[in-house]
Amino acid sequence: MFPPQGLGYDRAITIFSPDGRLFQVEYAIEAVRKGTTAIGICASDGVALVVEKRVLPLQDSTTIEKIFKLDDHVGAAISGLTADARVLIDHARIQAQINRLTYDEPIDTQALTKKIADLLQMYCQHAGVRPFGVSLLIAGVDSDGLPRLFMTDPSGAYWGYLSQAIGQNAETVREKLEKEYKKGLSLDEAILLALSALKEVIESNLEAKNVEIAWIKTDDKQYRELEPEELQKYIDRLT
Repeated sequence: MFPPQGLGYDRAITIFSPDGRLFQVEYAIEAVRKGTTAIGICASDGVALVVEKRVLPLQDSTTIEKIFKLDDHVGAAISGLTADARVLIDHARIQAQINRLTYDEPIDTQALTKKIADLLQMYCQHAGVRPFGVSLLIAGVDSDGLPRLFMTDPSGAYWGYLSQAIGQNAETVREKLEKEYKKGLSLDEAILLALSALKEVIESNLEAKNVEIAWIKTDDKQYRELEPEELQKYIDRLT
């Protein structure tokens, strides 16, 4: 007779349950579901990342990071455990620089995503470690000029998307994106769509201090984070 669901099978990452599940991985995915909402969206002229920041009353909002630069042409938004994310971000930055030094060219967005996913998967098969409790939306513009967006999973799986959301309210945001996203959107339109979806699920008022936006445009292939004044202009256009 098997023990109750999860009992015994969730005490080590290397133990499968009788129905083929790794409960430690599922717990890590649950950590992502409790994280702040992050949205990635591809446009005709670039790709944008829009993220909610939860700011406590006495907290300095500038110290909260949810979007990170991985290379000149690639950025990542996170949902889940920020401390875990920092390890993956540092790993990705090193891999991006290794590619430049080895091949004298920037790494493709998908290749960099695979490097991150490989590390995630490694932490799902070794005793004495636990899975990373974080998912990443990785956005970039490759040398062919095409905007790319990928999502990683704590299990080490990854997928490409035109638009995607992760975090606590991801299901609601995805429903809105599925209804309103259209190929050929401009970057401005994509950001407004993402902010509109975020406005419906954010716990507080949508303000520049609790939102982060970064983009990579196809014309210059340069990662850039928007300043608070620029963020506020986009938010004002929603009202």
